[in-house]
Amino acid sequence: MNSAAPIRAVLADDERLMREQLRSRLTEVWPELEIVAEAKNGLEAVELTKEHKPDLVFLDIRMPGLTGVEAARQIAQLPDDDEWLVPEIVFITAYDQYAVEAFEQGVADYVLKPAERERLQLTVARIKKRLAQRDAPSADFSDSAPVPLQQLLHKLSGQLNPAAAKPQYLQWIQATVGQAIQMIPVEDVLFFISDEKYTRVQTAKVEALIRKPIKELVDELDPQVFWQIHRSTLVNARAIDGITRDFRGRQLVGVKGLTEKLEVSRSYTHLFKGM
Repeated sequence: MNSAAPIRAVLADDERLMREQLRSRLTEVWPELEIVAEAKNGLEAVELTKEHKPDLVFLDIRMPGLTGVEAARQIAQLPDDDEWLVPEIVFITAYDQYAVEAFEQGVADYVLKPAERERLQLTVARIKKRLAQRDAPSADFSDSAPVPLQQLLHKLSGQLNPAAAKPQYLQWIQATVGQAIQMIPVEDVLFFISDEKYTRVQTAKVEALIRKPIKELVDELDPQVFWQIHRSTLVNARAIDGITRDFRGRQLVGVKGLTEKLEVSRSYTHLFKGM
């Protein structure tokens, strides 16, 4: 992101008066912020984010069509290169228990309804800090690395729907190995990496192919174990051997037992701040 360019935002809330109130408050505390589009539901929020490629998305946590959490999950899968990063997420909520969770994890922020000037000023300061850190990926951050965004979104989803059964994560992968179909225990997978048609499943002993894309696997695998480090890559956190940088300054993840390195896209460099 060019520091001279204005920060661009999409605002999503199904209540028109709440959108107007938040827009008005943001104008007061962050006059240089450019709100490029407003959405009335989660589906619109995803489409407008895809269209406008903002730096920041405000999402009402409860919206028709898609909740704010569901929309955030889809938005996190949109960027397809390092020219546009996953936007910062700010949840709009009347329910403090959800908000505090997001706020304390440090990978998303929140605004309580109705938006109060003092709390919004704090939110804005935090967002500006995180956006500035994106422009200095090699800086020495004192903060410990936040958990991956998908971990937070899984947790918030459970809080929004406590009656739902605990998610059953994939235990086995049915994959093609040569001419055969093989059942691979998920715990044995070191990483998944996708191209346009297939997803490669890599274990210490086997390289296999499946047709399921990364954006589906993200929701089906335990986010505590499998971290997304690129739009096309999930890595087993237990298999990470270390982090290095190439001559272009890009982070590369080493995998235990393999010489292959996995590229970390700029949207996910925050995972390895302390490394």
